[in-house]
Amino acid sequence: MPPTPPGEGEVDYRWSLANERTFLAWIRTSLSLIAAAVAVVQLIPPFPRTDVRWALGAFLATLAVGTASLAYSRWAATEKAMREREARPAGHSLLLLTTALIILAVVVFAVVLGTR
Repeated sequence: MPPTPPGEGEVDYRWSLANERTFLAWIRTSLSLIAAAVAVVQLIPPFPRTDVRWALGAFLATLAVGTASLAYSRWAATEKAMREREARPAGHSLLLLTTALIILAVVVFAVVLGTR
């Protein structure tokens, strides 16, 4: 982003820092999803089918990459909107993450019940 001339497009630093804190919260969520992916693949006792663990781990890792990507794009769009004095962009990141985690929970529940 090119530097803005003094007096034009300047944003109260508190809003910019709040935007950055939100970005960092999404990044922490992404890192947690990566840790969960590693834990599923390496630490959970084997299921009768080992490909289930790998599929769950891959799903979590993909979700982590998607979360980090959405975090950056959301941060950049909000920062741009603040600098141009436009409305904050509507985001669907939380809905996407929630839906993916619900799907993951259903699959894990089915796998756990299927192994008993």
